[in-house]
Amino acid sequence: MKAIVAHQYGGPEVLKLEEIPQPEAKEDEILVRVIAAGVNPVDAAARSQKFGQFLHIKLPAIPGYDIAGIVEKAGAKITKFKPGDPVYAYIALDKGGGYAQYAVATEKEAAAKPQSLTYVEAAAVPLVAETAWQALIDTARLSAGQTVLIHGGSGGVGSFAIQIAKARGAKVMATASTANQDLLKQLGADVAIDYTKQKFEDVAKDVDVVLDSVGKDTLARSYGVVKKGGFIVSIVGRPDPTQLEKHGIHGASISVEPNSSELAEIGRLIDEKKIKVIVSQTFPVAEAAKAQEQIATRHTRGKIVLKVAEEPK
Repeated sequence: MKAIVAHQYGGPEVLKLEEIPQPEAKEDEILVRVIAAGVNPVDAAARSQKFGQFLHIKLPAIPGYDIAGIVEKAGAKITKFKPGDPVYAYIALDKGGGYAQYAVATEKEAAAKPQSLTYVEAAAVPLVAETAWQALIDTARLSAGQTVLIHGGSGGVGSFAIQIAKARGAKVMATASTANQDLLKQLGADVAIDYTKQKFEDVAKDVDVVLDSVGKDTLARSYGVVKKGGFIVSIVGRPDPTQLEKHGIHGASISVEPNSSELAEIGRLIDEKKIKVIVSQTFPVAEAAKAQEQIATRHTRGKIVLKVAEEPK
């Protein structure tokens, strides 16, 4: 099969399109014929030695943690899927393998592809949607009637976080640049904040939950906007325990884990038209390096997806 392979750590230039053996599905895995693969900031980060070793990525490595495709084979212990089933999956970070014609996934990593989505759209969902879900629902316990501030609302995680929060019955404030204010409104944000023109802390006050996918000084400036007993959850840094205590709030940093039941629930919300998927750019798999250069700018609107094969008719 054809796959994008990195034999060393480094820049996008280490990604090479090669012919390699097809993976074999173990008894607890499905072999998926990949139609499309999502591109995430972590894909680019995993090429760096420091981060790659932190994720226990063994070289040579095939990047890619989001896939959408068709089950080719199902291992003996697989009960949920059979050959021919359309699926999408978030493959664990220490495995990867998405930028390839075939990839393997476990039942914990995969769910039925939402019927209303193309394979390209479906590949844009798993990692970022599960990150948003695990941050807001599992960690911060966001509930109906609460107010949440989402930093980076137009990006991959942020665009799903806005919609998951709205589906939960929360009031949503979100930040983005001038060019993406319209997108925040389309996604359902009640208050759209242009961080290039105003300080979010002048607009957001006494919020129940902050989701930070930006980092830098954004996290430091967020402690003061959370009401006592509220929650800050970050996917890019660790909240400062001293600041949390000073403001009487809770905080956590999370890294996403594959969870097929959550992925199935997200799929239901998508098919019920409560969540829409924003794909801003697609690239052929051979241009994976270009796609990773774009994602590394951290200014992607929605998601970037690699097309690995033609969409089935």
